[in-house]
Amino acid sequence: MMDVEILSRIQFAGTIMFHYLFPPLSIGLGLQLFLCEFAYYRTRNPAWEAAARFWTRVFAVNFAMGVATGIVMEFEFGTNWAAYSRFVGDVFGSALAAEGIFAFFLESGFLAILVFGWDRVSTKMHLFSTLMVFLGSVFSAVWIVIANSWQQTPAGYHIVWHDVQGEMTPRAEVTDFWAMVFNPSSVDRLTHTVIGAFVLGAFFVASVCSFYLLKGRHLEVARRCLSIAIPTSLLFTILAAATGHDSAQKLVETQPAKLAAMEAHFQTSDQPTGLYAFGWPDAENETVHFGIQLPAMLSFLVYNDFETPVPALDQIPADQRPPIWLPFQTFHLMVGLGTLMIGVAGLACWFWYRKSLDQKRWLLWALVFMPVAAMTANQAGWITAEVGRQPWIVYPSVQDGVEMMGLRTADGLSESVTAEQVLSSIIMFGIIYSLLFAVWVFVLNQKIQHGPESPEELVEYKRKRHESMSEAIGHGGTPYGGQMMEDAGE
Repeated sequence: MMDVEILSRIQFAGTIMFHYLFPPLSIGLGLQLFLCEFAYYRTRNPAWEAAARFWTRVFAVNFAMGVATGIVMEFEFGTNWAAYSRFVGDVFGSALAAEGIFAFFLESGFLAILVFGWDRVSTKMHLFSTLMVFLGSVFSAVWIVIANSWQQTPAGYHIVWHDVQGEMTPRAEVTDFWAMVFNPSSVDRLTHTVIGAFVLGAFFVASVCSFYLLKGRHLEVARRCLSIAIPTSLLFTILAAATGHDSAQKLVETQPAKLAAMEAHFQTSDQPTGLYAFGWPDAENETVHFGIQLPAMLSFLVYNDFETPVPALDQIPADQRPPIWLPFQTFHLMVGLGTLMIGVAGLACWFWYRKSLDQKRWLLWALVFMPVAAMTANQAGWITAEVGRQPWIVYPSVQDGVEMMGLRTADGLSESVTAEQVLSSIIMFGIIYSLLFAVWVFVLNQKIQHGPESPEELVEYKRKRHESMSEAIGHGGTPYGGQMMEDAGE
C-alpha cells in the first residue's frame, strides 16, 4: 500500500533537488561574470569583453531554468503540505516577501540590461547591472536559507492556536523578526550554502575553459577566465571546509541527533569519539560495517580537543531519531568530494603559477569534470541537512526557557491529498523535468561548443556597428545607445 507521506516527501525532494541544480550555478556564475566584466572595465581589453558576453549568455539560460523550476515548489506547499503551510505561514510569509522585495525585483530588474544592454548602455552602467544581478541572486539565497534555517533552529516566535473548521490548530507567529532572521543556524548555513555556490561557479568556468585548452580553441579568452576561476576555486573550497566545520560544531548544541546520525554514533561513551572515514551503517544492530574510524577525530572537530565525548543516538528518544544510513553516506560523500576539490584546485593553482597547466592534460581533464563533483556535493549537503532533521519538519526549540512545540513531518501533510494523486504527479514531474533537463543540456552544450567570439571578431563587429550608426547619424538618425558613443570616444 502506498504511503502518502513517503510519496509527498519523494515528490518534494525530487522537485527541489532538480531546482537546486540551477540557483547555485547562477550565483556562482554571477560572481565569475562580474569579475570578468570588471576586468574589462579596468583594462578595456576586448578578450575580457568577449568572455563577459559569453558568460552572460550561459548565465541567462541557467537563470531561466532556475525560475521555471522554482515555481513548482510554491504550489506544493499548498497542495501537499497544507498543515505545514498553516504552521509556518507567518514565518515564511515574511521571509519570502523579503526575498521578493529585496532580491527577485533587484535581480530581474537589472537582468534585461545585463542580457540585452551590450552596445546600448555605457560600460559602467552595464557593470553596475551585472553587480546588481549577482547581488540579487545572493540575496535570494539569503532569504530562502533563512526560512529553511528557521525550520532547523526556530527562534523569535510563539505558538498561537487557531480554530480551523472547528479544530484547534497551532500556528507559529513571529514575535521578533531579527531573532527569526538570525536564528542559531542561519549565518553558518547561509555562508556554507553561498560559498558552495561560488565553488560550483568557479569550477564550471574552469571546466569550460579547460575543455577549450584541451581542444585548442578560444585560447586567449580561456586563459584569462582561468586566471580568475582557478584561484577562486581554491579560495572557496577552503572556505567551504571552514564553514562546514563551524556548522558541524553548532549541531552538537542545536541538533545533536543529526550530528550523531551523520557519524552513525550509536552509543555514548566516556571515551573520545572517533570519526568514520567511510562505512556501512546498520541501525538495527547499531554498528558500522566495513568502517574505518579515525580515533578521537570527531571529538576534535566538534570540541577542538581530543578528550570530550560526543553525545550519541542513545540519548535521543527512539521516536525522534532520524534515519542513519542516508545522512551518513551523503555527509561523507560531501566531505570526500570537498577534499577532492581542494586537492584539484590546489594543483591547478600551482601549475598555473608555474605556467605549465597547459601541459598537464590529466589535470585539465580533471577540471573538466569538477562541476559534477561540486554539484553532487551541494546536493549531498542538502540531503544531509533535510533527512538529518527527520522526523521533524520544524524542530522543537526553547524560547526564553520555555519548550516550544515543533511539527513532525507526518503532521504537515494536506488532509485531502491521496497517495494516488501524489504518485501521478511524481510521474508527470519526472517526464516534464526529464525533458527540461534535456533541453537545458542541449542549449548549454550548443553555447559552449560555439564558444565566445574572438577579440578580433568582437572588435570588427563593433567597428561595423559604429560605422552603421555614424551613417545613420549622418542621415539624420540618432545613436542607439551610450555604449557605442563611449566606444567612439575612445
